[in-house]
Amino acid sequence: MTAITTQHIAAAVSGAKAAMGDLEQVLNEADSKLGDGDTGSMLTRLIDRLAEADTATEPSLSDTFSKLARAAMGATGSSLGTLFATGLMTASRMTKGREAIPWSELAPLLSASRDAMMARGGAKLGDKTVLDAIHEVALAVEGLNDPVAVAQSAKQAGQVVLERFFNESCKVGRARMFADKSVGMHDPGMLAFVKLVDAVAR
Repeated sequence: MTAITTQHIAAAVSGAKAAMGDLEQVLNEADSKLGDGDTGSMLTRLIDRLAEADTATEPSLSDTFSKLARAAMGATGSSLGTLFATGLMTASRMTKGREAIPWSELAPLLSASRDAMMARGGAKLGDKTVLDAIHEVALAVEGLNDPVAVAQSAKQAGQVVLERFFNESCKVGRARMFADKSVGMHDPGMLAFVKLVDAVAR
């Protein structure tokens, strides 16, 4: 298929839910070194709530993203969860009234969501957060309209951004208080995004 539909979104949520079975403890462990140690548990609750949302009868991508955003907001009050919901609401606005979009529109969708999340959370590119991972993936899939090429490029970009920031320090959030300690560690939000991209891209 050459277009992103509500079925693709449902499949992505299903893939993410399946992946969290293995990822929950991995992400909790990563977060325990720099934060509260609950990133994996929080994302599991959030994605479970997304999976419970019945989007099969939604008439458009916009309605689907909007319903998922509401589910995300009701699942957690964490900063990462709030950013997640902000990205989904942005995607909803950008797909208003459309049943499908070309794969080539995924990059601008990600870029707009990134910008909305930056405005909401106050972080900027280079701070070693999930935003850097979203940015890298958006650049990698720009102009691509083949889903296989999109998946491969997104997965490669995720690994690139993890390697690039591994030896950088975290500059925002709770992790900034352990800036020196964060060198040689993955930011939990960035790691979560990359691992979920891997899972969904399969």
